[in-house]
Amino acid sequence: METNNSILTAAAAQQKMHRMALELAENIAPATASLILIGIRNNGVVIANKIAALIAPYVHCAITILEASLDKDMPSTITYSAPAQFTGAHIVLVDDVSNSGKTLLYALKPLLDFYPVSIQTLVLVERMYRLYPVKPDYVGLSISTSLQEHIRVLVTGTEIDGVCVETKA
Repeated sequence: METNNSILTAAAAQQKMHRMALELAENIAPATASLILIGIRNNGVVIANKIAALIAPYVHCAITILEASLDKDMPSTITYSAPAQFTGAHIVLVDDVSNSGKTLLYALKPLLDFYPVSIQTLVLVERMYRLYPVKPDYVGLSISTSLQEHIRVLVTGTEIDGVCVETKA
């Protein structure tokens, strides 16, 4: 049997993303370098698009959104939806949930071949179960979970419907 417990409503998720966008804008606002938001496929791209729309009124630089695709179990190859000029840009990796830090760490790896102004990470939900040395810079909600629990961000099209914890009994 599986049980679902809601931890964020759609409105609460929107509020968390707005706060993170304001924090990000505050950190890069004086910059003229471009901003590249890289959403980890699938839900990370939805969140990256939301963050881009929320941050646009506060920054005066070009904002590019890319999709990063990788096998989360064996992330040896990372592909982007389009080529981009990472050198001299602010880069923010965006994902829905940070479980162990593995996805973010491997998604960061190819960016080290360039010379960006900054590389930061943003997640809607951070599970407090870190196995890799990556701590997200912007976090909507931090939650301690057991290994038997799974955090699921509920997305319909381009909208975030909420976040729940699924427990397998």
